[in-house]
Amino acid sequence: MNGALRPVIACHCEQCRRFSGHFVAATATRKVYFQLLKAEGLKWYSYQPGLRQGFCQVCGSSLFFEDEQGERLSIAAGSLDQPQGLKLAAHIFAAEAGDYYQLDATLPISQDGEHSVQLPL
Repeated sequence: MNGALRPVIACHCEQCRRFSGHFVAATATRKVYFQLLKAEGLKWYSYQPGLRQGFCQVCGSSLFFEDEQGERLSIAAGSLDQPQGLKLAAHIFAAEAGDYYQLDATLPISQDGEHSVQLPL
């Protein structure tokens, strides 16, 4: 990767909760800065046209989230080697959050997918 990573956003939508077993904490980069070094084992699941999630078919790890028409590739923060220096910056789709946990109210909370966390240039 040749570009900076965006701060982490916690997505609480039903699709992310089902994909991960909890909420998804993801960073992101611009696709132009990302290069996949090895695609062996990577599988994509398209849950609606143009939107897909990448996972490892060997170990089952959730890895990527992509709007195929967008400029961003979201990356599951827990899949990255440490240290990254990333911080949680916002919660999205809070209206769909599980009823068994509380969101960190010190961070911005969006009931839908809107947020103000920008991708680095």
